[in-house]
Amino acid sequence: MHHANHFYGHAAIMARWAGLSEAPAIRGYLQHGWNLHDGFAVGTAFAPGYPKFVWTEVVARRARAAGLNHVEVVSSPWHYLLLQEPEPESDQEESDTTREGTIVYPFHGWEGQLIQGSHDAYARELRETEGDAPITMCLYWNDFEHAPTREIYERHGFRVISHGRRGFMGVGHDTEFLYRQLGELRRHRRVVSNRLGSALFYGASVGAEIGVYGDPMVLGNDHAVLGGMAKQLRLFPELHQLAVPREVAERAAREELGLDITLSPAEVRETFGWVDED
Repeated sequence: MHHANHFYGHAAIMARWAGLSEAPAIRGYLQHGWNLHDGFAVGTAFAPGYPKFVWTEVVARRARAAGLNHVEVVSSPWHYLLLQEPEPESDQEESDTTREGTIVYPFHGWEGQLIQGSHDAYARELRETEGDAPITMCLYWNDFEHAPTREIYERHGFRVISHGRRGFMGVGHDTEFLYRQLGELRRHRRVVSNRLGSALFYGASVGAEIGVYGDPMVLGNDHAVLGGMAKQLRLFPELHQLAVPREVAERAAREELGLDITLSPAEVRETFGWVDED
């Protein structure tokens, strides 16, 4: 089981949907985040003959064009989480009036690539744009535990959180990550970032208003194949505004997260090679 299959609790969510008490090894590679390439981290070493499971047919076409084979569309783990954690009907009716404030997901790096940019300038722009609304800043665990970065946003009066660790090499993955994220997204009226990413589509999928603005910052040693900010702007110009119209945001979330694709529990067990599991 490739260690990235564990990221954000994805394998655990899929196992729960499949009716299993824990996640066996997925016999293949599961897309762990949204991107505009083949769905996987650049440089992933794929073992020959093992399938690659992606969220949408669009990603599958890009992956095949990039030379990958055995590509199968299964939808996103987020979709299966929503199926298992539906919002109570009473909450849905009141959501527009009970949601409050803005949650921000700043573009982040990871342990091997750091971000270059001014967090202080971004914080000032957020406050100016969001006005008096309460702001929650959700940081990648590395930034959250790095006190100087966290304290910048705290000094601006933001509530600063992290959903947990995604894990690395099979260690430290937090299976409750996406559950925490779902809870936060359902509490907030707006979800914003300085770049497109999974969190914005997740927010749109649960009825939050989304927006993209601010210094996009720069990822150290970024990979040209991903296209950077220029590719995002070219492909999704309608999403790069302070407040994206709800119907536009919801349509993009449905398309990018594969929300119209649902494998049954039995199909997931078959597809992931879990047919012999209890």
